[in-house]
Formats: sequence, structure tokens, C-alpha cells
Amino acid sequence: MVVFYRRMPRFDYFKAKSFDEVVDLLNSGEPGQYKVFAGGTDLMDQLKQRKIDIPETVIDLKGLAELDFIDFNPSSGLRIGALTTVTDVAGSEVINRNYSTLADGAKEIASAQIQNRATVAGNICNAVSSADSAPPLLALGAEVVCVSGEGERTVKIENFFTGPGKTVLNPNELVKEIRLPAPTGHSNSAYLKLAPRGRMDLAWVGVAAWAEIVDDVVRDIRIGLGAVAPTPIRAFAAEDMLRGEPIGSAIIEKAARAAAGETSPRADSFRAGSEYRQMMVEVLLKRTIERLAEPRIAA
Repeated sequence: MVVFYRRMPRFDYFKAKSFDEVVDLLNSGEPGQYKVFAGGTDLMDQLKQRKIDIPETVIDLKGLAELDFIDFNPSSGLRIGALTTVTDVAGSEVINRNYSTLADGAKEIASAQIQNRATVAGNICNAVSSADSAPPLLALGAEVVCVSGEGERTVKIENFFTGPGKTVLNPNELVKEIRLPAPTGHSNSAYLKLAPRGRMDLAWVGVAAWAEIVDDVVRDIRIGLGAVAPTPIRAFAAEDMLRGEPIGSAIIEKAARAAAGETSPRADSFRAGSEYRQMMVEVLLKRTIERLAEPRIAA
């Protein structure tokens, strides 16, 4: 497929000096007047292709140290600032050790050059269903901290996406950080992606799971799916089927079929058909849960 880029449209550029300054600007402006970006890897492409309304001013957040952090507390959990790059998340020792599915997802986002510039917060704000960070964040029970001139609110990640390219963010609101709950001693997580060229392609299917398994019983589980519905989704029916059950091949297969039934993928002539994607949800979810359950699985 050939993509023809138009010339970059005209807009004013503003380099932010503080987070409060950005909040004040957004609060004082008209809807659509400002567009905030962190890495800009998605926004610049959208502006060139006229996929979004052209703002009067784009506000660059890069360089705001107050938004660039990874903060972990064993009791309260993990905080990731809105400017933390994909590279930093993928390479973080504390994330790889305690939230491995998020590290796995970050490693699957495009090229090294993109990862060095892009942010995990930007990845979810772009709100495409194939975002590699979304299924891991869903599986980990993440919350998104949103800030505007009216104050701060926290949104569960499963409620953050409202449609293709759309989120709950108001025109004068932006993401400040992402929060994840503290890990438990018996939990583990993983992310598997189906794409012809791995991280260099958008996911055909993305499956993430977090599970707490104690004495061979699934005490708790969360499953995140990407690229198989208009937005990234939780597989609630499959989770309910597994929760409280002894882990084993039969229940895993049953839950995987249930998860596939929860999806509504669209046919994509350039990537994969809807029926194929549903089949691969079943395959990848079985592999993901088996990875978490090893060596506990009984026939």
C-alpha cells in the first residue's frame, strides 16, 4: 500500500515550561485550539495525513521532568509519568521483575527509534485497538490519572477507551500518569502478539494476562485483548470462568473459547480477517495462560 503524505499544515508551536502552565493554557482555550503531545510519533503522522482537525497550537511536553518518572513502592504499586518513554518502560528492571507483561508489550512497539521518542501514555491516548501497551495495562488493572483546570480524576483503563481513536479525555484535559496496583507474591503476567514482522507491524491480535495462582487454583485473573474489537477490551467472561477454578488444560481451553466469543474484530484486507483473529485469540490466550501456570497444569 502506497501512502501519500501531504505537507505539514500550519500551526503554532509552544514548548511547555511546566505542567501547571499546560493545564492553565488548556483551561483558557477553546475546544480544539490546543493539541498536546509527548513524543509526537502518532500526532505528526495524523497532522500530515489530515486525519484530525488541525489545532491552532501544538504544545510540546518534552523536557518536563515532573512527568518523566518510574516510581515503584512495594506497598502502593507503580507510577509511570506521562513522559516516560517506551524505551525506559521496556528496560526498567522493576517493571520487568514485577509487571513483566507491560515490559513485554513495550518491547513490541515499533522500532528502537520510535521507542526512544514515544511514550506509553501517548500510546494509550492515541486509542487504536492494536496499541501494544493497552492489553498489558488492562491485564494489570491500571488506572489513568487525568488532569484539567477543574481538577484531577482517576479512570480505570477499561473505561478509558470510548471508541476507535477516542478516549474519555475532555478537550481541556490531559494524562498526568498511569498507576498500577502493587504486585502480589503469587502473581505473574505475560503478553503475546501476533504480527508478521513482530514489533515492526501493528498487532493482528494482542493478548495479555495477569494471574494469581495459589495451590494450583486461580485466585484472580485479568485478561486484556487488543486488535479484536473497536477498542482494547477485557475478557470478563473468560476471567469469570477461570477465577476460583483449579488450573488445568480443560478449563484453559474453555476460557480461551469464551474469550474469542467476546471479541468483535473487523475484517482487514491488508492484515487479517475477523474469523482468523478470533481463532488466534483462542490460540494465544491458551499459550499465555499456560505460560503463567507452568508447571501447575494438569490434564
